[in-house]
Amino acid sequence: MEPLHIPTGTLCALIGPPGCGKSTFASRYPASWRVCLDEYRLAATDSMADQSATPVAARIQNLLLDARLSRNLPVLVDSTNVFAHVRAGLLARARYWQRPVIAVLFDLPLETVEARNAGRDRVVPLTIVREHHQLLPTPGQLHAEGFAAGHPVSELPTTPDALHQGTRH
Repeated sequence: MEPLHIPTGTLCALIGPPGCGKSTFASRYPASWRVCLDEYRLAATDSMADQSATPVAARIQNLLLDARLSRNLPVLVDSTNVFAHVRAGLLARARYWQRPVIAVLFDLPLETVEARNAGRDRVVPLTIVREHHQLLPTPGQLHAEGFAAGHPVSELPTTPDALHQGTRH
């Protein structure tokens, strides 16, 4: 079951720290909708964690965003997206193609995110998890940035616990 209806042609940015359930959320939608920097870093370097490959991964992501948005297809951006400049780039791309942009904000308590991160195959250092958690925008901030809607995951029909089941690493 899809936890949120994503209209045709919409860019949906998943926003949250590592380990919060973004990839599990994305797995409830067709795989072709998903763009993910981790996957492109893996393809470039054999490691999802190799941050040196982020520029290449971002170029791949942007190519796929343009391909889907130009065809009025929905797209899920499965990356942390906690930095305002990253979200601004997504907004600009959607604006170029005249497509709506929504966000799913993974507003889980830090303790929950830390516990989930600790149970992952690829554990992210706690300092990064905590920094990203502190950078989470509010739905009001997302609206001010230009998002048509910012849906806190805590308010969606799927419970945060269900998002943890079947997590892919």
